[in-house]
Amino acid sequence: MTSATSDRTMTEIAEAVGLGHAGDPTAARTRLLDLWRRTGPAGDPFHRCTLAHYLADLYDDPAEALVWDVRALDAADALTDERVRRHHDTLSVTAFYPSLHLNLADNFRRLGSFTAAGEHISAARRHEHTLGDDGYGTLIRRAIGEVAEAIDRRSTERRAGAPGANARG
Repeated sequence: MTSATSDRTMTEIAEAVGLGHAGDPTAARTRLLDLWRRTGPAGDPFHRCTLAHYLADLYDDPAEALVWDVRALDAADALTDERVRRHHDTLSVTAFYPSLHLNLADNFRRLGSFTAAGEHISAARRHEHTLGDDGYGTLIRRAIGEVAEAIDRRSTERRAGAPGANARG
């Protein structure tokens, strides 16, 4: 098993994300964008998926976040379980999909594209079984329910618990 500490890029991603959680989303975004440029479009899909996933959370504008969430999903589609298990032996690619589709659904919803939002919330629900019975699984399941309800109401308002630059700052 490879841990995040032996993968320099994952260590740098974690450090940058920590900046965002500590209230400095601008610094986090700058560092993650530097890593994105260094990784490149043909780089390790695990790095690209992780970078894009966290970058999306650093944009309050749903159109900007959508770009990064699409990149994260595309990178996940290029991933293998073998690759993610080199990072941590309990990971599987399928467990990434509930969160990735949730984020896409939420962005499409905020942009008023309710059909696309509904398709992605359905995809998130199809993958819910891959979530663990832990705090993270509970968080994602609750968010899927909140986004589904907001889609049904045709709401484009930002969810109070949604990740984003203002939520962390």
